Amino acid sequence: MREAWVKSSEALRLRMIDPAQVDPTEAEAEMPPYMESFLAHLRLLVGVPFDYLAADSRLLPMESIRFFYLDRSWTDRLVDGAIAVGKIGTREQAHHQAHAPAVHQQLDQTERIIRLLQRGGSFPSLKQTNDQNQSPGDIITGFLLRSAAVAWWPHMDVRAYSEDIPDPFNAGDVTDKQLLTLRLELLSASVMLALFQGIPKLVVLEEPHHGVQFGVHTAPGGFALFLRTKDGHQIPVPGTPPTPFQPASTPVPVRAANQRVIAVWDLRHQLILATQQNNATNAGNPSLQMPDQTGSGAFAVEVLQPPWKQRFEGTEDLGQCGLQPLAGTSGFVSTVFVAGRVAEADTRQNVIKLLTNG
Repeated sequence: MREAWVKSSEALRLRMIDPAQVDPTEAEAEMPPYMESFLAHLRLLVGVPFDYLAADSRLLPMESIRFFYLDRSWTDRLVDGAIAVGKIGTREQAHHQAHAPAVHQQLDQTERIIRLLQRGGSFPSLKQTNDQNQSPGDIITGFLLRSAAVAWWPHMDVRAYSEDIPDPFNAGDVTDKQLLTLRLELLSASVMLALFQGIPKLVVLEEPHHGVQFGVHTAPGGFALFLRTKDGHQIPVPGTPPTPFQPASTPVPVRAANQRVIAVWDLRHQLILATQQNNATNAGNPSLQMPDQTGSGAFAVEVLQPPWKQRFEGTEDLGQCGLQPLAGTSGFVSTVFVAGRVAEADTRQNVIKLLTNG
């Protein structure tokens, strides 16, 4: 009988000391699709208890928004913890250490298709298309929003941009500046979580465009109506700086017998006077001209109530909150102090250095 070339004990020893138990090119080294999808979901905090995101309700009070950076090291350790279930000995530990960089690189690609996958996309087809982009995972930012607006408009539009784009603008015209939305989900009836790939300079929350609406807004002493151009855009107050935007308005007359009922006939005459005054003031700027009140179409343009829209683009007047503006900020238009830190230069550089191990 021919003697074995390698004894069983020696074969076991050689396998134990081999850092890579299976070569990455071998078919069995590939992660199964269900495992790859599960780990990519973890990367985006899907299934992570909310207590890990906000340990106390006072960190996210009602009508507040909190912007943040997502620590890549923390999410990588989260993935390691999930994989650790299969590490029962030194062999599995060595295998995991050898393949960890490849796993993280693969999840960098997969996390970009999770939102499309949640919308019913096919994992194989999405994976095949996305694998063409082999760039490493970018910095992830996001926000937690707790507000009645989330309950009122659970399908509100949320977009983040790499540049501070002044209003008015059409979202379809600046898609090249829009950051990839990795996750947008309601955690409860009034809490929304959003994650973006990259660092935004502008975040826009907007009421869904379900249809044409007409209305007025409350003002000191009653109601008021924003003045609009022929294409429906708001007209700024003459002589004011472009940022923050201050729309011009006109008072809305009401009936003497009921202060909650608008006097439509008087409102039309009020708009005629406002049109004459505005067009005379902006005679040299046709883009700020109001339509002449010659019929129902022009009247409809002026009473248009477009979807509610909130911009976050730095700090506004933090003095009204008892705070001082942050150094290096261009200003988030919000009274929420934490929002300004997304644009703070020092914080941004420190976080980039931390996340890139630089």
